[in-house]
Amino acid sequence: MTEIPAGEVPSRSKRADAQRNRQTVLTAAAEVFVTSGVDAPIRQIAARAGVGMATIYRHFPTRADLVTAVYRHQIEACAEAGPKLLAGADSPFDALRRWIDLFVDFLVTKHGLADALQSDSDRFAALHSYFLDRLLPVCAHLLDAALDAGEIRPGTEPYELMRGIGNLCVGRDDDARYDPRRLIALLLRGLQQPQTP
Repeated sequence: MTEIPAGEVPSRSKRADAQRNRQTVLTAAAEVFVTSGVDAPIRQIAARAGVGMATIYRHFPTRADLVTAVYRHQIEACAEAGPKLLAGADSPFDALRRWIDLFVDFLVTKHGLADALQSDSDRFAALHSYFLDRLLPVCAHLLDAALDAGEIRPGTEPYELMRGIGNLCVGRDDDARYDPRRLIALLLRGLQQPQTP
């Protein structure tokens, strides 16, 4: 067994620390983007994450790199949540409703992404494809489970549902009185299969 010289940290530990720092920065950046937009100062993100600005730039050399990474990180979190919610919810429809809440949270964080990546439209197109590739199957699985349980009406396409929810979220920025979640709740009630007495 090789001994590590005093004062040196094993490289595996360094990698684990770097990965933890990266995840902390992504979480902090997502929170800051919600309140301050994607143009928020990097020092604000560093303060929220409890790291130095050099740590952020080491992982994400440009703002576009950071915004893209936050977007991908949140897509993954949303995708991974679907099966977990389905396994732990009272019903498939409840899992669908809770997943849509997470999806709406994700859409709010996404605010400003297109402007931030305006100079790199290929990157944005790749992100949009990634978004659809990861989230459409999750939405489809949740819809199928709710349909098989007799909880929703047949005929709802995952793309239409996600696009409709996205469209309902758009008006949020222009009107402080507008609450997309109320309209999304109405949309979900419309999906539900009427229960026979």
